[in-house]
Amino acid sequence: MGSQGGFNQSKEFLDLVKSIGEARSKAEEDRIVLSEIETLKRCISEPDIPKRKMKEYIIRLVYIEMLGHDASFGYIHAVKMTHDDSLIVKRTGYLAVTLFLNEDHDLIILIVNTIQKDLKSDNYLVVCAALNAVCRLINEETIPAVLPQVVELLAHPKEAVRKKAIMALHRFYQKSPSSVSHLISNFRKRLCDNDPGVMGATLCPLFDLITQDVNSYKDLVISFVSILKQVAERRLSKAHDYHQMPAPFIQIKLLKILALLGSGDKQASENMYTVVGDIFRKSDSSSNIGNAVLYECICCVSSIYPNPKLLDSAADVISRFLKSDSHNLKYMGIDALGRLIKISPEIAEQHQLAVIDCLEDPDDTLKRKTFELLYKMTKSTNVEVIVYRMIDYMISITDNHYKTEIASRCVELAEQFAPSNQWFIQTMNKVFEHAGDLVNIKVAHNLMRLIAEGFGEDDDNGDSKLRSSAVESYLRILGEPKLPSVFLQVICWVLGEYGTSDGMFSASDITGKLCDVAEAYSSNETVKAYAVTALMKIYAFEIAAGRKVGMLPECQSLMEELLASHSTDLQQRAYELQAVIGLDAHAVECIMPSDASCEDIEVDKGLSFLDGYIQEAIEKGAQPYIPESERSGVLNIGNFRNQDHHEPSHGLRFEAYELPKPAVQSRIPQALLPSTEIVPVPEPMYPRETYQTPVTPIPSNPSNAGSAELKLRLDGVQQKWGRPTYTPETSTSNSTSQKSVNGASAVNSTRETYASRKPQVEISHEKQKLAASLFGGSSKPEKRPASGHKVSKASSHMVEKSHVPNSSMEVASEKTVPAQPPPDLLDLGEPTATSTAPSLDPFKQLEALLDTTQDASAANGATAASRSPDVMALYADTPVFLHNKDDADLLSGLSNPSVTNMPGATARPQLTQSSSKGSNPKDSLEKDALVRQMGVNPSRQNPNLFKDLLG
Repeated sequence: MGSQGGFNQSKEFLDLVKSIGEARSKAEEDRIVLSEIETLKRCISEPDIPKRKMKEYIIRLVYIEMLGHDASFGYIHAVKMTHDDSLIVKRTGYLAVTLFLNEDHDLIILIVNTIQKDLKSDNYLVVCAALNAVCRLINEETIPAVLPQVVELLAHPKEAVRKKAIMALHRFYQKSPSSVSHLISNFRKRLCDNDPGVMGATLCPLFDLITQDVNSYKDLVISFVSILKQVAERRLSKAHDYHQMPAPFIQIKLLKILALLGSGDKQASENMYTVVGDIFRKSDSSSNIGNAVLYECICCVSSIYPNPKLLDSAADVISRFLKSDSHNLKYMGIDALGRLIKISPEIAEQHQLAVIDCLEDPDDTLKRKTFELLYKMTKSTNVEVIVYRMIDYMISITDNHYKTEIASRCVELAEQFAPSNQWFIQTMNKVFEHAGDLVNIKVAHNLMRLIAEGFGEDDDNGDSKLRSSAVESYLRILGEPKLPSVFLQVICWVLGEYGTSDGMFSASDITGKLCDVAEAYSSNETVKAYAVTALMKIYAFEIAAGRKVGMLPECQSLMEELLASHSTDLQQRAYELQAVIGLDAHAVECIMPSDASCEDIEVDKGLSFLDGYIQEAIEKGAQPYIPESERSGVLNIGNFRNQDHHEPSHGLRFEAYELPKPAVQSRIPQALLPSTEIVPVPEPMYPRETYQTPVTPIPSNPSNAGSAELKLRLDGVQQKWGRPTYTPETSTSNSTSQKSVNGASAVNSTRETYASRKPQVEISHEKQKLAASLFGGSSKPEKRPASGHKVSKASSHMVEKSHVPNSSMEVASEKTVPAQPPPDLLDLGEPTATSTAPSLDPFKQLEALLDTTQDASAANGATAASRSPDVMALYADTPVFLHNKDDADLLSGLSNPSVTNMPGATARPQLTQSSSKGSNPKDSLEKDALVRQMGVNPSRQNPNLFKDLLG
């Protein structure tokens, strides 16, 4: 604009800038801008606007947008300007678009094609404008559209284009690292570019890559050191100098990269020592940019493997910073000193006076930075001075956030480096008194815990002095008008535990003070609860010691008030206090032993003491407990009922499928049944079962047959719909092995899974460090991991106790029954042989058996009928018991194809008895064998043909 003489703008635009600059208030400025917005809306909507005018309108929109007002009505016109052939108009459009839009704006899709075209332009200025837009507007979804063109521009003859192409790739890496992961080698190549600007631009993406993976770029240490040495020796052109410093920004970026590569690596750090020492000597400390380079050198020295000479040089620079009159340099010196004391603590001692002087500086930012350094410098020799100054500063500030931080640091330093018990108690009192409720409640708990356990286990006298000092100070502080709630909780707890322990104060004095606290802070239920509990402890200790307890009138009125309190917590505490006062000395001593606050309590989270009771209940038939995490498919625990008492329901059932009764009645129509009794259909064997259910005969009374129904056995079939459910155990009248296999093993596996998921009770490393700092290395905290170990051991013992007896049974069951695939309930075809089928032909065996008994079976049909169960048992692999001659008629009915094709019937070859047909059983068996060898299925063949074959 300035190169066009008088800005080459209209009078309206110049008047707009002038009027906004002369505005006396924000309201006046808003009025001017809103008027301009209405004018621009009217002007932009006119047809055939000259390019020069449209360019001015867009610039005025940019001005309005920068002032915080909405100019979205002109965004589309800025997008149209990016399509213009004029270089000035195109660059103005790109400038406006990058300021107006963000990468997620809806208009971005309209710019992608223009950017693709401009990236291939012959005019490098157009390419640069398009690359600027790429860095600001291209999002993760549109990166593939422009990535190939950007990669090609890395070899452009113009250094400005190569530099902007590197910047665009860096932006792509920040947005989507996976999209440019195959192009990382291009950054290494551009590091060797002839132009220092391109090389300097490459340092930025390399710094991000090295931050993510240091080891992959260790080979570049020599290259970075060489580049830094060339820059420090002023081998670059004067164009890269800034305030007579050779390429200072390249130096700073290289020092940051070397700090990452040399961290913890002695060999890599040795290559850097020389060049970093040269920068220390050659950098000019009279300019800000020179001091910035020196500060970055100190940061690098504090990160790489330590070198004594470099540490001395860094200490000299820090000394100059701290002695400077500039607040900025002092701030840099304090920050740099905080970095070096991690490596060499004695450096901080040399500048202790200078650091203390910074505390007197009126600059609040410098003060806060100094307190951060003091916190790192604190030792047992200087803790009193540092904490005293921290507390004074905490009192003077009103920033609650920073006051909380200072209070926590004072507490931590007092706990770590307290020179005496008296000083510790006084310091904590000041912190609680002035920081108030800003102090974390954990600090109060740590203080009470520290007073209870003391500083050392062997020094009982010192611990008693600490407690007596705390009681004296708290009784004196209670006279102040207003105290924080957290502080009052600590005071009430200490007075209740140790108020009368040393005999200096009587019980009446302590109880009177506690009643005054409860009355003065009647609106704070927490403080009143602490006060009532403290009263109960005082009276309990007095009763246990055999002294006469005389309750003060104010305590009596307080207790009567709390007995009718609306707060259930306060009411319960009052009733407990009333009950304790009425007990004898022995009972009170057992309920509230003296000085038992620091005793370790072992908590059995697994409740192992209930294992015997649980096992006994399970043996009696009780249902096991299913953890909530294991019953995701169970809607109601009441669904786990004993199946002996389960009545069939006609509604929808959401519990798991149950096992059917062993003896079921077929749904054969009464007209098709020749007799009143049936032979139960053999039940198929499933892989999960390890026993055979004995089949009991159905009563002959048909009136009782309606209570039983034929049910499908779905316990071996995978459920296809609904939520996963828990399969309850099956109880039978005469099978104890079934209960142990289906019930106990499922319970044990469930318990084992639950026990394996329980988190181990451990103390973290940070908590161990905190405990060590609180207790001075005492061995008491070491009891906690032991208690946690006991809990986990008990729970694991419970699991082993319940699981081991059944594991052997499960192994035995696996050996007894081989694994078989679940049957297909919808397959009505020819039955397939299972792995348990005998290798010999059962019909041949039957022929041999029947040769010796043929005469007897022919002479007496009843005897043959009584022996038929042996035939059925061998044929069906299931024990079957027949009781009368009607069974033979039923068998002939079962061989009828009409009965065989009935739904629910098992597709097995049927037998006919000689007693019903009068034929020889041997002939019948030969025909049955012929049928089996021919593969004839009675459910699929001609019924007459099958009837003829059976004789």
